[in-house]
Amino acid sequence: MSRRVVVVGGGIVGLAVAHRLVTDEPTARVTVLEKESGWARHQTGRNSGVVHSGLYYPPGSAKARWCRSGGAELLAFAREHGVAHAVTGKLVVATSPDELPRLAALHDRGLANGLAVTRLDVDGARAHEPHVAALAALHVPETGVVDYPGICAALVDRLAAAGADLRPGTEVVGGHDGPREVVVETSRGTVAADLVVSCAGLRTDLVAELLGHRPSVRIVPFRGEYRELAPEAAHLVRGLVYPVPDPELPFLGVHLTRGVDGHVHAGPNAVLALAREGYGWGVIRPRELAGTLAYPGLWRLARRHARTGVHEVARSLDARRFGDSLRRLVPDLRDEDLLRAPAGVRAQAVRPDGTLVDDFLVERSGRCVHVLNAPSPAATAAFAIARHVTGLLPS
Repeated sequence: MSRRVVVVGGGIVGLAVAHRLVTDEPTARVTVLEKESGWARHQTGRNSGVVHSGLYYPPGSAKARWCRSGGAELLAFAREHGVAHAVTGKLVVATSPDELPRLAALHDRGLANGLAVTRLDVDGARAHEPHVAALAALHVPETGVVDYPGICAALVDRLAAAGADLRPGTEVVGGHDGPREVVVETSRGTVAADLVVSCAGLRTDLVAELLGHRPSVRIVPFRGEYRELAPEAAHLVRGLVYPVPDPELPFLGVHLTRGVDGHVHAGPNAVLALAREGYGWGVIRPRELAGTLAYPGLWRLARRHARTGVHEVARSLDARRFGDSLRRLVPDLRDEDLLRAPAGVRAQAVRPDGTLVDDFLVERSGRCVHVLNAPSPAATAAFAIARHVTGLLPS
């Protein structure tokens, strides 16, 4: 008898899970529920388009392993389906002496993760990026860029061809895991399933609770604001230029990325969003904000990183501060070269003690599997995450 599987979430992780299901189990009856009217509307469609190498993550971690395997599968899928992509490599740039030890540690980590990372002096860095400021840099050849919404469109086509039931505009509003099946209540009626996989991104903890699971973490939304370089300044960046990241934070810092469309994006910063999908300071949903502010883990996190939080808010409100962050990397950038671009919101899982979840986090409860922490680099690793998740489903 064919199994009925419901996948909640129409970003790249949910679509990759559904694709893995119809590939591995062609007789399965797969339904994909997405609350928006289209696919890839949130984290997947609002990121910088980078295919990450796994450079930053501890050796052996899921992020390190799945960036490598998932990224390779992602690029193979892009080639097969004619989705725009390029393997460009990137520079990680140290601009002050205190960053040099962290750059050296990052070099060692990259080698431990199996990357062909090389250390460069000033001349070597400028051979790749002539306008960059660097005391030293790392070159990571495995990094690239891809059209993630294009990947999702190809996945949707594959799912439709396989007979999956695709339901955009359908929000999960309740449900329960019963003795014989999971009943999922939606804004467009009830769906019965043998198994449910939730990949709901910014609402994944809420969906877990609606389906009767008590997640170990809470999603705290962090808005990442972007700028785009004006056409006359785009020549200042050839590929991807990153700062040396703060090892205490999961955010990689404001960086510069030439996308598959040739446009150069700058960002993101990281500020608390005032709604789950709060893409600007003016987007405030009082009930969602109250839920975030009532979470003790947020306040413990805020105390731990108060100085960083104040700096990020100031950079959000002051365009010159944002520009100054970029001029550390590329001094020739002017404030007038930076045009506003659409923001994204990162679904960051935070533990009750205020610590950030560093790795991907998946929890199973009865017939339901919940992907509870899958921010960047989840888009890169989506195919590997899907393989892992489907392997957790009971037979």
